[in-house]
Amino acid sequence: MSRAKKSDANFIMQGTVLAVASIISRVIGLIYRLPLTAIIGKEGNNYYGTAYEIYNTILLISSYSIPLAVSKLVATRMAQGQAKNAWKVLKGALIFASISGGSFALIVWFGADFFTSKLLATPLASIALRVLAPVIFLVAIAGVLRGFFQGLNSMVPTAISQIMEQIANAIISVVAAWMLFAYGQKVGAVLGDSKEYAAAWGAAGGTLGTAIGAVVSLAFLIFVLMVYRRRFHKKMRHDHTTSSDSYGSIMWLLLTTIIPVLLSTTLYNISSIIDQSIFKNFALFQGYKRHAVDIWWGVYSGQYRVIINVPISIASAMASSSVPALITAYKGGDMDLVRSRIHSATRFIMVIAFPCTVGIFVLAQPIQMLLFHDTDPTSGYMLMVGAVSVLFYSLSTLSNGLLQGIDKLNIPVKNAAVSLVAQAGFLLAAMKFFKLNIYAVILANAFYALMMCVLNGHAVKKYSGTRQDIKSTYLIPFIGSVIMGIVAFLAYTLVHMLTRSNPIATIIAVLVAIVVYYVVMLLLGGITRAELSRIPKGDKLIKLAEKTHLLK
Repeated sequence: MSRAKKSDANFIMQGTVLAVASIISRVIGLIYRLPLTAIIGKEGNNYYGTAYEIYNTILLISSYSIPLAVSKLVATRMAQGQAKNAWKVLKGALIFASISGGSFALIVWFGADFFTSKLLATPLASIALRVLAPVIFLVAIAGVLRGFFQGLNSMVPTAISQIMEQIANAIISVVAAWMLFAYGQKVGAVLGDSKEYAAAWGAAGGTLGTAIGAVVSLAFLIFVLMVYRRRFHKKMRHDHTTSSDSYGSIMWLLLTTIIPVLLSTTLYNISSIIDQSIFKNFALFQGYKRHAVDIWWGVYSGQYRVIINVPISIASAMASSSVPALITAYKGGDMDLVRSRIHSATRFIMVIAFPCTVGIFVLAQPIQMLLFHDTDPTSGYMLMVGAVSVLFYSLSTLSNGLLQGIDKLNIPVKNAAVSLVAQAGFLLAAMKFFKLNIYAVILANAFYALMMCVLNGHAVKKYSGTRQDIKSTYLIPFIGSVIMGIVAFLAYTLVHMLTRSNPIATIIAVLVAIVVYYVVMLLLGGITRAELSRIPKGDKLIKLAEKTHLLK
């Protein structure tokens, strides 16, 4: 195997490790949301979701771009053999993160009432938001450590820390929600509304799990750094570079790297909080009852987005792993390797995003019934309407990372700004002229992601020269997914008729869908032997395909 192919295979392997960890984390998050929703209800999900919208937005501004910036700077220095300067980047970034994370944590703590009451018309969400305030500081520090290891082209510390964080989050969230829900009932009995206060305090219990999870994750990353420090110091002793970065120059580089990424990710992700502000205020203006609006948003934030974000997290993981790998190839002037990695990453995402989109569309209501015991057709229709968002968000999330990896940091900012304005106009028009209520939010999100796909895709092609193979990247996965979807629907219908059990029918339909998609993709040549060999346990999949005569 040539050096380029080995490097490319390692790039896919590292991306797969992070993707698998993201899937596991999302699945854990999905599982614990089931008892959490059962405890706090749809109204509690409304408070929980509102607090998280603000927390996530502030996190984007203060911390989200730090891992990417650190990994970019560390990867650049390690590619040039500058281990000492890479270590200085780590220390400078920790100082930067402490200042930015600490400052924004204080802003959220003292501004909780303003954010929840004035901006999002959900006053009681301030209880949950204050619990999340210290987490902003913890995540900023953890982000530096994750970025450092990613810059060294190791995704394992990030992957393990994410899983540990979610396990702790899951356990504490459910226990704390149950305890604080009961406390909220007592508070509400005194203040005159036990139901709302119970839901609000239960939501705060859910966010307490996030705080404890962040502590566990940070503790693990610090432990790994302490263990790895001795090994890294050996590299520093072999570093004979004469130029030394000053901490002032490192801070400046962090700022100049973070600001474009920050603007891009903030604009890319802030659409949700803008959606909530427009939707809730405009829906109330149109005469919808506050209770109905809160229930809609509770289903949207606590059920719809939880499901949709599971497959999208794979694209996010691949984007994170793409940046340091692309930087190394791009800085080395190896444009063939750059194009190869862009092509591989895009194919990897499309092979996963297409079946997830079709599967969610076909099994929308059964999934809602299985996970949340929700038989309301509205929740199923929301998933059906929004299923295409999985495809668009997966591709646009990846393309953001690809552009950042080839040093085009400002382009995603411009594209996100254009898409954000267009999305806000789309949402207002859908609510005002078509009265689509919560479906307007779902369609506006899909429209935003589609625009980002088109704009980012054009830029990636323009600046890297990558020409994606339409047949292998898009057409074959689409055909395979459609066949899979038809078989999965028929399997669900048949099993449900025989058993009258939605859980059994849904689980069997999903398992059938996985097998059918795997078989069809092999028969159509949509997955090759080389691609299977690049993923964990790929050798076993190859042997299985050979035994069943699906792969020669």
